[in-house]
Amino acid sequence: MLARPSAPGSRRTPSPDARRGSSANYASCTTPTRGATAGQSPRRARGIFKKGSFSNAAGARAYRLYVPSGYTGQSVPLVVMLHGCQQTPDDFAAGTRMNALAERKTFLVIYPEQSREANRSGCWNWFKPDHQIRGAGEPALISGITQRVMARYRVDPHRVYVAGLSAGAAMAIVMGATYPDLYAAVGVHSGIAYRAASSVLSALVAMHTGGRAPGQLDGTSPGPAEVGVRSMPMIIFHGDRDTTVHSRNGLLVLAQRARMNRSPAGHTDQPDVVLDGRIPGGHGYTRSLYADGHGRVVLEHWLVHGLDHAWSGGSPQGSYADPAGPDASAEMVRFFLAHPRDVPTSVGRGSVSTPDRGGDRRRVTSLLRPSACPSC
Repeated sequence: MLARPSAPGSRRTPSPDARRGSSANYASCTTPTRGATAGQSPRRARGIFKKGSFSNAAGARAYRLYVPSGYTGQSVPLVVMLHGCQQTPDDFAAGTRMNALAERKTFLVIYPEQSREANRSGCWNWFKPDHQIRGAGEPALISGITQRVMARYRVDPHRVYVAGLSAGAAMAIVMGATYPDLYAAVGVHSGIAYRAASSVLSALVAMHTGGRAPGQLDGTSPGPAEVGVRSMPMIIFHGDRDTTVHSRNGLLVLAQRARMNRSPAGHTDQPDVVLDGRIPGGHGYTRSLYADGHGRVVLEHWLVHGLDHAWSGGSPQGSYADPAGPDASAEMVRFFLAHPRDVPTSVGRGSVSTPDRGGDRRRVTSLLRPSACPSC
């Protein structure tokens, strides 16, 4: 269940009744920074926040589109942000502060909106088989919105990304699995593995225990002959105090994607680089990097210690956001921009020493290629 903090900067565990109600429908290289705290206003975006709508054979959905003031027709990246249950695009934009990042980095942001007719709690239907396949259901609508914006603006087709929170994160994973030819990388915050559930009941099991996490796509989803096989970079955030979606789900998402990527990380529990750190005055975290057989970083996992079911480093101006954690939005954008589609990235040769304020390098494994992080 997603619950609005009772006061700016605070977090509240939802009541059992509220949690049950939503559950049935839910059925760097850079130095990490802390998000906006109470008394601090995130940088105000100066671009245009437009309303739009899209329809196709799968139905219709509204969406919001942020166009930064720096966009003048040049080729820019695009980030698709999928909200969680009980949230709206405006609420999600405020909590993640993604528009402010788009203003600074000059990229477009789409916030598709789930229909209350499709799900009474506003959850994306990630757990229904009809919404887990290419060319149908909500994946067809979200990909359609993405392509509509790409047709109307000059978007770099190699730098289109999708991210989400909770039910939105689970749907972002679906989008990465079913449209690997459209999205270059996926950002997952408090999400659940692809096809870990196929009904409301199995969704509840998955949320609380992790459920089943098939290691690769099966015959009912697009196979290699249809969309091609490529390594899908993914950055994952999860709180170890999450009482709504157990943190084991983050590890299952990681293991599943590693097997899909056919990388060495899919055959070992050991990451290539592990960094422990703490945001001054905030949460500690463990950050793990996984490389493929060519030394290219394709997976990044952040376990935020003390974080409940909330967007890490988010603004109290939105719901389900904890400002005391590392800034998940900034880290996702950093990861996205380092991973254009079909352009490999890698961690450093020899001992990798990532700047990490307040953190200690616990274990660093030698890797093969020069550092991909442009800010290092």
